This record gives sequence, C-alpha cells and structure tokens, in this order.
Amino acid sequence: MSQAQRAVVIGGGIGGLTAAAALHRRGLRVTVLERARSLEPVGAAISLAPNSLRALDVIGLGDEIRDLAAWQGDGGLRTPGGRWLSRSDADAAAARFGGPLVLVHRATLVGLLAAQLPPGAVRTDAQAAVSDPGDARRPAVVRTADGELEADLVVAADGIHSAVRRALFPDHPGTVYSGFTTWRVVIPLPGVAFASHETWGRGRIWGTHPLGDGRVYAYAAATAPAGSRSPDGERAELLRRFGDWHDPIPAVLAATRPEDVLRHDVHHIDEPLPAHHRGRVALLGDAAHAMPPSLGQGGNQAVEDAIVLAHHCDDLAAYTAARLPRTTAIARRAVKVARLNLTANRPVIAARNALIASLSKAGPALFLRSFDGIADWRPPQDPYAAVTSAADTQ
Repeated sequence: MSQAQRAVVIGGGIGGLTAAAALHRRGLRVTVLERARSLEPVGAAISLAPNSLRALDVIGLGDEIRDLAAWQGDGGLRTPGGRWLSRSDADAAAARFGGPLVLVHRATLVGLLAAQLPPGAVRTDAQAAVSDPGDARRPAVVRTADGELEADLVVAADGIHSAVRRALFPDHPGTVYSGFTTWRVVIPLPGVAFASHETWGRGRIWGTHPLGDGRVYAYAAATAPAGSRSPDGERAELLRRFGDWHDPIPAVLAATRPEDVLRHDVHHIDEPLPAHHRGRVALLGDAAHAMPPSLGQGGNQAVEDAIVLAHHCDDLAAYTAARLPRTTAIARRAVKVARLNLTANRPVIAARNALIASLSKAGPALFLRSFDGIADWRPPQDPYAAVTSAADTQ
C-alpha cells in the first residue's frame, strides 16, 4: 500500500481516539466520525495496565495518566464473608511489569485523548459506513450523511457490534454471549475506608476500587440468561445478590442511587477473525477481538492496537501479523478465567480458592505470573512524543 496521507476513524471511543492521536503524530490528516452526539462516554472506569501505559507513552500521555493513580497500597482477592484469599502488592506488580496499574474514569481518558487532536478533527453525530474497503491501487470510501470520504486508511473502532466488521467479513459468526452480565457504578463514598479488592462468590463477582478524584468505582458480575433484567430495578438486584457481602459493599450499595447503575450483558468473539484488516480498512479493539473483562484487558488491547496500527499504517498485513496472534491468545485466556471466576460448582470453587491462597502464601511474584506476557508488552517503536518534543525545541 502506498504511503498513507489521510485517515478516517470510525468510532470516537478510547481505541479510536488513541489511533487518531497516534496517526496524527505520524503526520496523517485524521478525521474521527463518532455517531453519538458527544464524546462523553457511556461507561464507568477503565483499568490501564503497564502495557497500555507504555503504548500511551508513544503519544505523550503515559506519565500524565500515571499521575492519576489513586491506589498505591495493598489490595487483593476476598471471599463474600471477607476472608482474604490473596493480597496484592502494588510495588511488587510495578517492579515486575515496569509500571503501575492506573484506574481512571473513561471520560477523563477520552478528554485527554481528544485534546491530542487538532480542532475540527472529531465530528460527532456522524453515522458512517464503509462502502468500499479499497485496495493497493484505490482509496477506501466511507459513506456519511454529508457525502463520501476517500481515505488511504480507515480505522474501524466501532465497538463490539461493529457494522464494519460485518461488512468486511460477512461470513464470520460475530459475537456470542459470554454467559454473564455486569453492573458498574461510580459514586462518592466519603468517610468509608477500604482496601481495593475483588471478591469472588458462587457465580458472582464484586470489585471496589478508589479513583483519583475521590470517587469509588464498583463493579459486579453474575451468571444470568442473556437479556434478563430486574423488574424492580438494577440497584434492587444488586442488593439481593450482594447486600450481605463483606464491607464496604453494603456501604457502596447504600450510597448508590438507581440511576447510578449501568448494566450490560457481556459478549465476546469466540471464533477469531481471519484478519484484522481488509483492503485499506483496519479493525481494532472490540470490533476486532471483543473479550470478557476478566483480565481487564479489553481497553488495554484496544490501546495497543492503536499504537501498533499507527506504526504499520502503510502495511496492514503487518498490523494483522502483529496483533491477531496476541489478541487471540489473550481473548481465549479471558474466556477461561471468566468461566473459572464465575463458576457455581462448589467443589471447583473450594479447589480454586485453596490454590489461590497457596499461591499467595508462596509469594506475590508467583501469583503475578498469570500476567506475564500481557502486562510486560512494549510498543514496537520509540515514542513519537519524544521525537516531536525534540523537534519542537529546535
């Protein structure tokens, strides 16, 4: 493919904006088309691991995000009654993987990414579809309500229900239901002290973590039929499922209003795509490899995708070769971990908890090994941000 000059990004979420910022730094003229009326994301928080923070270093945002870290101490994994199965050490994790784990509100990250782009680069309330993926001799064509846009590169970051994915690979089966649903809340919780934790019960999970702005991010998951909803509201459902679990869970639920609760069923791509590109169109994030949140890597892998795509923007086959094996392996691991975490089989739960406790007693490094090969990833290029900063000083 000839050198890319103009890129159109379909989707203004975290992956799409990261790609837009990285491509802009490479000198491409970038247009982001977001179908929502604003970039304000519907969601809660995102956990950024060392792998995605190193990716964000490429566009000059890594340290700014690291400065937002709230949790610096210990946390861990608990049972519903409050017993600690394992304790995690933030310093040990940072030492092993070369950096911290940072929890930020999605709106904060989206705002920082959008600020990397020139005025007018982002168009909201903009529906878009790929009418021609292009090839080595002709540009791709994106159809919008205002007419068609030609592009040397189209980035499809249009999410788990990606219309671009369906258009590029119509024979692919798409996503499948992962077998569980999730709830998320972000609320103020003044005067309540707690250690950051995730709690595993029988077919249920709860997590409570502090955000850097003083609020608390809590999430829950439970096995449930696809599409089911509580007739008396999702807060009431959370009270039924988690109201008798250990502190601070009752305090979080007491401070939560019905309108604070977001609920979404979880889906993932079970059969990997044959490629992450076709013609001049590249898929990234959930559009390419939607996975359960059990490893906390969905958004992190989208950020990785974006930086690697910018590196290979003139050779999309190289982008697929770099990303397809890695994301397929991580997605499969996420599915296995979700099934183990949310099992309702009592003997399996007892064996699982005993194993986790023994690994934790053997040392935190042993427990951290499960993230080897994920959190220690590094981008394939030196930071553009460093190059740009050097040029700006001349």
